[in-house]
Amino acid sequence: MKFLVIQTAFIGDVILATSILEKLHEHYPDAQIDFLLRKGNESLFDGHPYLNNVLIWDKNRNKVKNLINLIKIIRKTKYDYVINVHRHLSSGIITVLSGAVNAIGFDKNPLSFLFTRKVKHIIGTKDIPIHEVDRNNGLISAISDNLASNPKLYPTEIDSSIIEKYKIKSYICIAPKSVWYSKQLSLNKWVELIEKLPNAYNIYLLGASTDRDYCDYLRGRTNCKNVYNLCGELTLLQSAALMKGSKMNYVNDSASLHLSSSVNGLTTAIFCSTIPEFGFYPLSTLKFVIETPLKLTCRPCGIHGYDYCKLGHFLCSQSIEINEVIDLGINTVIDNN
Repeated sequence: MKFLVIQTAFIGDVILATSILEKLHEHYPDAQIDFLLRKGNESLFDGHPYLNNVLIWDKNRNKVKNLINLIKIIRKTKYDYVINVHRHLSSGIITVLSGAVNAIGFDKNPLSFLFTRKVKHIIGTKDIPIHEVDRNNGLISAISDNLASNPKLYPTEIDSSIIEKYKIKSYICIAPKSVWYSKQLSLNKWVELIEKLPNAYNIYLLGASTDRDYCDYLRGRTNCKNVYNLCGELTLLQSAALMKGSKMNYVNDSASLHLSSSVNGLTTAIFCSTIPEFGFYPLSTLKFVIETPLKLTCRPCGIHGYDYCKLGHFLCSQSIEINEVIDLGINTVIDNN
């Protein structure tokens, strides 16, 4: 049996799609499972124990040429199942032209009418929350079961050895940035959180190299000497390995949230303009979700967030109670130890 899973969106979406890899391996342990990603996300799967091949689509250079070459490779492989988690036209083209016996995807894909099976894509609400892994599992429930697996990544022994020097003292990880401004806790709130955390812990700021200047500025706004900016110094898998051993991981509704979930890290997720019922809340065994206590008529203002607050007040962030963040997060862990 040969499976190809397609998710060419961004890091968080790819991490959540690993729940499908877990479920397929559980039901088809001898199957060939391949994963198609956009270029830049492949490092997440270095040494992954269940993947046979990681196919990479470079969308930034020679996009169409690379797409055509990918389709040729996929057709030659003769997959039994192509499972398309992505909902855009490009992945629909790959799915339709794959030559697979079974082509499965969401009904929101523009070419879903040509799939052999299409599944309704439903965004959760406050009344009926639906997690993304449950949505994704709907694509394969007919060939597995109805119980979604949690997403999972596999940092290597080398990853673990590289971050060992940061574990000489108990620590807390903070990933303060998001692609979207409106999904990101405000700078002044991160400063308040850092200054209220117990000084017995080192604090590691995590993110991409593009987040380094922001985290340098954040670090400079505090009076704490135990804050270290690791942005750009660790790979995604190394960051995941570090989060796994953290006494608490403080994250936005962002890729870092799912990175923490993928290693069952202790997680406190802060939701500003979005709501957890959309389906992107943490899945770790011990997790906490923080939201504004205010009943804001403007929230949620969108599924993906915005580059600014349309009303100018950003109350969904500014009204977050940092004492609650502390009490529900690290203090709970301390009290239980």
